[in-house]
Amino acid sequence: MNIQSFVFWLALGPLLAASQLSLAADTPPKKATARDISTKAMETGRAIKDYTLSERDQAVKQAKAGLDEADARIHRAERQAERDWDRMDQAARKKAREALDTLHKERNEAAEWYGGLKHSSAESWEQVKAGFEKSYDALKESFAKARREF
Repeated sequence: MNIQSFVFWLALGPLLAASQLSLAADTPPKKATARDISTKAMETGRAIKDYTLSERDQAVKQAKAGLDEADARIHRAERQAERDWDRMDQAARKKAREALDTLHKERNEAAEWYGGLKHSSAESWEQVKAGFEKSYDALKESFAKARREF
């Protein structure tokens, strides 16, 4: 697998996960286009913003599922990079390492806001939701940037 394929799947994974989060459980699976995936990921980010304090449990559940899926996708991308490492040139290795480091950083920031979602007071709910949405958007952008660069 070349670095372009690696980064494409790295970028596509969380977007696929985000699209799955926003679909109803009883919706039959269908093939999604890249545009569909991008749209659904954006909708998932906006969905957190729309939750009220009384719907905190639903917001926390959706955010947790998104983080879990992002973790799984990042882990798979790391394993793929390890398998392909010997076939990558130095520049590709550096880019792959930087992309993974950025994804870890962005994911950790989203996780901090996730913690805030779970424990926020009524007074801070709106601020915490906005923080999570912003960090989620940054994570999506990191995946999109990696895809654009390769």
